[in-house]
Amino acid sequence: MIFRTLAGQVKRYPGLIPQVIFICLGMGGAGLYLARLAKGPYVTWDKTNNPEPWNKLDPTYQYKFVAINTDYKTLKKDGPEF
Repeated sequence: MIFRTLAGQVKRYPGLIPQVIFICLGMGGAGLYLARLAKGPYVTWDKTNNPEPWNKLDPTYQYKFVAINTDYKTLKKDGPEF
C-alpha cells in the first residue's frame, strides 16, 4: 500500500527521485551497520554455550571500526589468562 502511494508520488513529482534514492541508501547503510554490530565479539546471543565470548579474544584484535593511531599487532596482553 505504501509503496503504491510512493510510486504514484514519484511519478507525479520526478524531483522526488533523488530524495527517495538517498533515503533508501541511508536506511540500507544503517541496516548493514547494525548487522555488523550484532556480530561483534562483545555481543552474546547464546548465553548457555558461550556466556563471555570477549574473554577468548586475542589482545591484538581490533575492536574499533577504524583505528588510526593504534597498531594492534604490537600490543601485548597485560592481564592473566582465564
